[in-house]
Amino acid sequence: MGWSTREIAQLAGTTLRAVRHYHDVGLLAEPARRANGYKQYGVAHLVRILRIRRLTELGFSLSQIATMQDTDEQPVAALRALDAELAATIERLQRARLELGAILRQPTPAELPAGFAAPGVVSTMPPADRSFIVVLTRVLGTDTMRAWADMLGKPVTDPVAGRFDTLPADADEPTRAAVARDLAPYVRALLADNPGVRITNDGTRYSAHYVQQAVSKALAELYNPAQLDVLRRTHRLLSEPPD
Repeated sequence: MGWSTREIAQLAGTTLRAVRHYHDVGLLAEPARRANGYKQYGVAHLVRILRIRRLTELGFSLSQIATMQDTDEQPVAALRALDAELAATIERLQRARLELGAILRQPTPAELPAGFAAPGVVSTMPPADRSFIVVLTRVLGTDTMRAWADMLGKPVTDPVAGRFDTLPADADEPTRAAVARDLAPYVRALLADNPGVRITNDGTRYSAHYVQQAVSKALAELYNPAQLDVLRRTHRLLSEPPD
């Protein structure tokens, strides 16, 4: 007397649906039937189902199992390939856990590269500044971005930066001129202390025109007209000899 479909599923620790699916995809041969038409599974079927379950638990797909010989010999090449794949997956997951741990300890925007800046620094920036930094990480070279990360890791102490951040779009001419005049020495000092932050295409696959275009587009989208006017004025002031 063989086992019924329900009994073979119970013995193998699986479900009726799984057994039927193995039949449908050609992984499990159809058993003989009794006189009453019911399926009659034998030991070979049980062994086959257990083999399929074991290989799927190891990580093989059903399509991969279908290509393996159903013998006592282990599919060594396939096992080695799977082992390498699992090792790579474990390494990736470990890196992801380390990054998640850093984000949980000190929140950092997930859209930024891992370890980009000191913990919590970028997350405290105004939204426009933070988005601008994200754009820079996509178009600047590794060395330039490292210089930006170093600069951003230092606390901002000059109140003129706050005046720029809160400048309304309808700020009048004297206000914009005053902010630009005060901002220029601050930016000049930053560039002197961090010469590597100058925006170029060094170390990238992009042309200088592409980088400048991307940066200009980001500025135009993220900052209001008064702030953009201040940036233009500051740029002109920086080209002049300091007092």
